[in-house]
Amino acid sequence: MGIIAVIDYGAGNLRSVANAVAALGYRPRVTGNPDDLRRAAAVILPGVGAAPDTVRNLRALGWDDAIREAVADGLPTLAVCVGMQVLFDETEEGGKHGCLGILPGGVRRLPPGLKVPHMGWNQVHQTSRHALFDGIPDGANFYFVHSYYAEPEDSAVVAGTTDYGISFCSALVSGNLMATQFHPEKSGVHGLRIYENFLRLAPVDMRRSAARRDERC
Repeated sequence: MGIIAVIDYGAGNLRSVANAVAALGYRPRVTGNPDDLRRAAAVILPGVGAAPDTVRNLRALGWDDAIREAVADGLPTLAVCVGMQVLFDETEEGGKHGCLGILPGGVRRLPPGLKVPHMGWNQVHQTSRHALFDGIPDGANFYFVHSYYAEPEDSAVVAGTTDYGISFCSALVSGNLMATQFHPEKSGVHGLRIYENFLRLAPVDMRRSAARRDERC
């Protein structure tokens, strides 16, 4: 069985993501080695902070090519918050900056007149039926902290939307690549279910998870 790789690029809320996955009974590996993706069963790209800094760090550490290769190979990958934003062609945060170019589209600033960052709980309206949302009601609340949002060129990848001045893409699915603008690790029961649903789509060892749950009963 491959590892559950949580990408460490020198930023992001790595520990809270790893702790959320561990709470489900799995053993995540926080890794700074891009070669680990070649033996991973699932990949999580967390994100906190500015997209240009995130892209800069990913490139400097060799993660950009490793992530592109993982996605191209169909490796189950979940990107969170800024991790979602850097998947696109470019961001207008701090001026125009190139991102990873895995998905066509851009990242825009929330409209003028809104309080930014958009911080706190908000609803996610599911626009497509996908296993990532199994057991989660439509309109469930998740936790957001962001001033920018992704605008995919292909509307077919949009799996969830949220209203904050505008309706923006708050979740996407493209093959085995999934991403959320919200933070599942800060979103209580529904957020943990997002991680659990994602890991159920990956060839990770469910027996270990079940055994740990039995120990807690």
